Amino acid sequence: MPPRKRPFKSNHPFVPPFAPAKLLKPTPAAATTTVAAPQNEPASSAASVEPRVMPVPKGTSPLDKMVSVLADAGCTLINPSGPPCVPSNLYKFRQRLDGIFSGDSCLRSQFLEGFSDYTSSSFNLRRVLLPCHRDGFGSIRSEALVRVLLLVKSIQQDLLDMLLEKLPEYFNVDPLVSAHGSSSLQLDEDVARLILNQFRWLDFLVSPEAFAEKLLQILTICPHHLKKEIIGSLPEIIGDQNNKTVVNALQQMLQEDSTIIVPVLDSFSNLNLDDLLQDQVIMIALSCIRTIDTEHMPYLLRFVLLSAKASNAGRIISQIRKQLKFVGASQTQISQQSKLKGKSVVDNTKASVLDALRSSLHFNNILCLELLKELKCLEEAREHMVIDIWLLTLIFMNSESLQKSVEKLFKKKILEGCLQEHMFDQCIRDIKDLPKDFVATFLSLAAYLLACKERRAQELGIHIYICLFEESCGVYSRQEVLGALITHVGSGICYEVSAALDAMVKLASKRSQELILLSYHLTGILDYLEGFNVENLHKVYEVFIHLALSAQSSSQIYGCSIANELLMILRKQINNSDLMYKKMGLIGALKIVSYIADMSNGSLPPFSQRSNCEEAVELLRLSLDSCKQLPLPLILFYEELILTLQNRTLHPTIIEWVGKQVAEFETIYLSDLDGGKLAAQDLPYGIEGELWMNLDGDISPVCLNILPLVFLLFRSTSPLQVLPTKFVLLSVVERLANQGSLGGIDALLGCPIHLPSSKLLSEVSWQSLTAKQKQIVILSLYFAANWMRELLNVFSSQVVEECDTISQETKEGITLKLIKRLRNLVHVEYLLDNCLKQHPLHLPELRPHWKLSPVIGFDSVGDLEKMNQPLKGSELISRNQKKNKGKSSSPSGGSNSEERLRQPTLSDIWRKAGATPIQEDLNEDVSVLSSKTRQSASQENQADKSNIPQNIEVSAPVKSLDAQKYNFRPLSMDCFSILVCPENNQDSCCADPSAELPLHLYLLRDLHKKLDHLSPTRKQTFGRSLNAPSEFMGMKSIDFLSKIRPLFPYLRRNFDSAVCILEKGAETCQEHWITQSGLAANPEILNTRISASPSLTSISVFKETLLCFGKMLNLPDLLKETTILSDLLKAFQPMEIPDCFFQGMQLVPSPGNMDYLYSGAFIFLESVFDVATTFSFTLASEVLQTLEFVITSIRMFLNRSPGENGKDTCIGFSKEIIPFLSNKLGSYAQKILKHKFDRDDVGGSLKTKGEMVQKTLRIYLGNYQSTSDSLGKLACSILPQVLSSEAAVENDNQAFLCPATMIVWYRVMHEENISALNNLVKEIALLEKQRGGAKVESIPRLLDKLLQSVSVVVSLVNMCRNNDKVSIHAMAVKYGGKFIDSFLKVFDFLQTQFEIHKDLIIDLIKELQKATRTIQTLCSEAKVVSLNPHLSVGLHLLLFHGFTEPLRELWNDFYFMSRLFFTQLQVDAHSGWAI
Repeated sequence: MPPRKRPFKSNHPFVPPFAPAKLLKPTPAAATTTVAAPQNEPASSAASVEPRVMPVPKGTSPLDKMVSVLADAGCTLINPSGPPCVPSNLYKFRQRLDGIFSGDSCLRSQFLEGFSDYTSSSFNLRRVLLPCHRDGFGSIRSEALVRVLLLVKSIQQDLLDMLLEKLPEYFNVDPLVSAHGSSSLQLDEDVARLILNQFRWLDFLVSPEAFAEKLLQILTICPHHLKKEIIGSLPEIIGDQNNKTVVNALQQMLQEDSTIIVPVLDSFSNLNLDDLLQDQVIMIALSCIRTIDTEHMPYLLRFVLLSAKASNAGRIISQIRKQLKFVGASQTQISQQSKLKGKSVVDNTKASVLDALRSSLHFNNILCLELLKELKCLEEAREHMVIDIWLLTLIFMNSESLQKSVEKLFKKKILEGCLQEHMFDQCIRDIKDLPKDFVATFLSLAAYLLACKERRAQELGIHIYICLFEESCGVYSRQEVLGALITHVGSGICYEVSAALDAMVKLASKRSQELILLSYHLTGILDYLEGFNVENLHKVYEVFIHLALSAQSSSQIYGCSIANELLMILRKQINNSDLMYKKMGLIGALKIVSYIADMSNGSLPPFSQRSNCEEAVELLRLSLDSCKQLPLPLILFYEELILTLQNRTLHPTIIEWVGKQVAEFETIYLSDLDGGKLAAQDLPYGIEGELWMNLDGDISPVCLNILPLVFLLFRSTSPLQVLPTKFVLLSVVERLANQGSLGGIDALLGCPIHLPSSKLLSEVSWQSLTAKQKQIVILSLYFAANWMRELLNVFSSQVVEECDTISQETKEGITLKLIKRLRNLVHVEYLLDNCLKQHPLHLPELRPHWKLSPVIGFDSVGDLEKMNQPLKGSELISRNQKKNKGKSSSPSGGSNSEERLRQPTLSDIWRKAGATPIQEDLNEDVSVLSSKTRQSASQENQADKSNIPQNIEVSAPVKSLDAQKYNFRPLSMDCFSILVCPENNQDSCCADPSAELPLHLYLLRDLHKKLDHLSPTRKQTFGRSLNAPSEFMGMKSIDFLSKIRPLFPYLRRNFDSAVCILEKGAETCQEHWITQSGLAANPEILNTRISASPSLTSISVFKETLLCFGKMLNLPDLLKETTILSDLLKAFQPMEIPDCFFQGMQLVPSPGNMDYLYSGAFIFLESVFDVATTFSFTLASEVLQTLEFVITSIRMFLNRSPGENGKDTCIGFSKEIIPFLSNKLGSYAQKILKHKFDRDDVGGSLKTKGEMVQKTLRIYLGNYQSTSDSLGKLACSILPQVLSSEAAVENDNQAFLCPATMIVWYRVMHEENISALNNLVKEIALLEKQRGGAKVESIPRLLDKLLQSVSVVVSLVNMCRNNDKVSIHAMAVKYGGKFIDSFLKVFDFLQTQFEIHKDLIIDLIKELQKATRTIQTLCSEAKVVSLNPHLSVGLHLLLFHGFTEPLRELWNDFYFMSRLFFTQLQVDAHSGWAI
């Protein structure tokens, strides 16, 4: 049968009761026909002409009764012209029917039966479901007849059941439902949806439970499209009467079919749920995160996050983090993306989810704070996910007030190793598909990380920048990334500039083609070159070299311009008369040579019109010619050339050119010897020459000609400044020519040095020398010392490196000569230091400045005379006075608080008034008399002094020389290999028969300085940081650690020798040093002896070893290298670790673990501590500080970042070891404080003794048992006795607690008490933030600790009553104010606990009043000029409106003092002290 279609036009258009959500595609009408319709007539919709209706037969059938009842009520059911017609007054119509049915149940049954028979026809059912005509309203439609009847109370439930039963009959009337997943029929054609519409927004439900149960049963068998519509309409159909039933039913359906999640969430949103059901639906939604399709995820996230409250925000955030897995492309997709250019691996779902998260977090600050709290509590790296980065990024975008917190959290997690590069890759990949503000956010995050000091944070910042650049598809986006990096370059902060240039180097090497198009932006970097150091200059030129070579290879128009512009800039810089710009040009030229002349880069295109080899030679020749007459630029040129030769394999043409330059070394610097003798020479300035330190004896063919070349400094440019660097260049060329061997120049290791006669260094001869002669002697010794330093550097590498051309016998011979040269170096440097003490002199620089700045070179006699003019005593005094005057005049001078708090004397007041005290006049008279008689007295005593032998102790520091050590050539780490070989001293007379301990001390001090530069402290000055050893330039810290790794057993061996000498306690075998010095050919000087006391040397070795050991333990990079750290700890292990040491620990460390090695090092230091305690206070304090370094290292090791693979190497580490060792550390500090040392080796300096006592006391209070108990005992019982007596407290055996150190103890106890209070404040804050508040059992403990802290401050403040020292009074007010400042932070806590712990809190406040009243008395002596009004109002509101009535009277006095502590006090000049 052909399908019957609807007519195109209709005379009765259908007006639906509700506007449809969207227009549906018109489809053919259903093939359903009514029983009354003839077979040959087409079926029609409501919009067509009404078909002929089968007449109702007359009789008493239920159908007749139904029609009759409706007609009597005013409704015309059989309406040939259209739908049924209802009366205009529907209310009366419903009331009439309700009255009829309520009075006659039989009629009601017949009506329902007749209505069921009538609606058994789909046509008739549609008629009663469609809107009706209303009498008197023409064509205006009214509600459907069924909906009108559903509002009749007596028949509502029966009609509802009838309609629900008919609903399944019309589930499958649409053949396109299965294809499209939703109905294609219009609303007036879809009987099921018409029935559903009748249920919406009914005025009442007679039996909502039964209806809901019936509807939910039907819902389980509904087709998918109708099920979703019914679920979404449940709040409109059922209302709020059966929420629990609805929620449970929908939960069950979701478990069976997760595709209905969207209508279910809509239904949940429109239901009026109580708190319990609301939590249930949230948990239902959260459980569906993993099961639903990703297209539905935005709806679910919006529902969940918008339902968040303070009570469930944490749970919601936690579940979203755990369940939401799809955000971000996987690592597999990332690898595929690199192969599929231009194809996206993520769709718009990612953007939709992020938009849902962003909009939900935008105005919900509770969620943001809960998220930050959740992430802060995570400790393990495996607990962090990609979604965390996105959530933090969204908070950063939405909340400006939380941006700082987000940045700090990012940094913390990165440093802890929780956020890795691959996690950021998953976020940034395909970021171009997201809104542009995401790119701006990641740029801001990268900028923050790049500006951090921590290298790990900088690495992540660099990685983000590179990813953003690679993912940017447009020039504008890449220009933004590049502009941000250039901004970092111009910041002027060294570490930030270095990190930004690292990023640009990586971009230039990976994305040079893209950077070429933006090269006009990169030229801005050249504006900042003046502020760059050498390392950063290398990076700048490397960027431009990559661009130039890449442009040349691609034959782009930019290629020649970039290369030509770079060469033009370099030539201008090289030929510039300013040394700073000349250095820039030299570095750039050598950088180009290292690339274009490298044999491994043979396929590179020509850098210019010449070949690369010719261009390299031309650049070298130009650079050398420009600085031949300038020593410092020439040194820099040689240094850069040496690094290039060592790190690159250059073209043979370049090697040949360099060989020609070093061939003149022999002609310039060496002189021939005849039988070990130097030919007679006439030397100017009356200086007699002599050959020093000839290790080869008569067979030596040559000598180093230093003295004649020193004379050239007073005439013209001397090549002596370039000697060390040129010798290193010669050795590099020799290695390249002889396969690593230095056999061709080995004669230089033992050849003598032509220096001024050693007779001139005697006391008598030195006094008779002129100033210029003294300069010649000093400069000769200076150049000789640096020559020997480079000898040690060059030839020690022959011992360390493996070379097939060098035999073991040759290495042993080189080692013996190196030991002798090291003795020569120590001898010369101590002579030089002695000369500088008597004749101060500025020494010329022998290594380049690693900070680019204008420098002064010694190029002529004028410069030398100006710079090397010795300072007279009066000039030194005047300069020091000016320096001290400048320091004292500045408000931030270096004077300590005690000096500022010193009460002015009468002389000070006279001096301010312009008068001069009489005593000063007397002092001036004495000084005048002494200056008049000084010259005659010196002449009389000169003869006596010449007969007194002068002793120079090798263990003493060379202070005059150390002040200019930055000008010296640095020693390499290979020099330590000279003394590494163990010796057999069993049959020796002492622990150091070869007198190598002084040599070890010399190298140990050099290692100490290197460690300081590798990990500088906060107190390290800027000038010191600029003088980093040149070998550190370009050297990674891991390389340095690898070099010092073999030294660990050597350090332990010499440390044991020092301890052995100290235990013997006698000066034994003091002649070993003299004997070995003679074997090294050190010259003997009349009445001047360079000696090495075994005991003094051992003390210095003891201190330096412990300092180096402690610094190495706390190197951040060393803690990451577990193997190197374990080797260091193994070197300082005891012979055995007794089992009793771990007594009291539940988890004992296992042998071989890191905690076991740390414990062994601690035990070893314990044994050393016993020796140091019997010897001196200084050594005991050094051991104590090293023990503290061990515990600090353990904490850093546990808190360090895991490896790159995220593996935690702390597994099995007993964290119980920290409190266990800390308690032992505190007991050792207590032992020092109580011990009476036989010798006072502090040197009589009260400042030094006070600093050492202060450190020891802090260790004792911070580690021994309970800090509060220790403070209470000292403050309440011991310290008051010292104030009332003039001697140390004998009964408690506190040897270092006396009136002289009283101020130190008083200050430290105040600071430690405030620190303990601050820790309590943090603990209380953490407890209050926990869900449920603080635990009941912990509150009394916290209040007791607060009471202890208050008792300590009360006792300390009340000491002022029995002490008249102004400094004590000032510290009481100062630290009392800080204590009150911290105590104010616990007011809220005390208020909440007042009702429960009323008595304890009242006692606490009353106790604190004792201190505030005492301080009030002290403050009354000062004149208070102004108060802080804002703080006063805040305290008033806090104290008088935040507490209950019983507390207010107790706070009155306390409130007044609280205001005083936050005021700005101005004290009169005569009051004696200022706060």
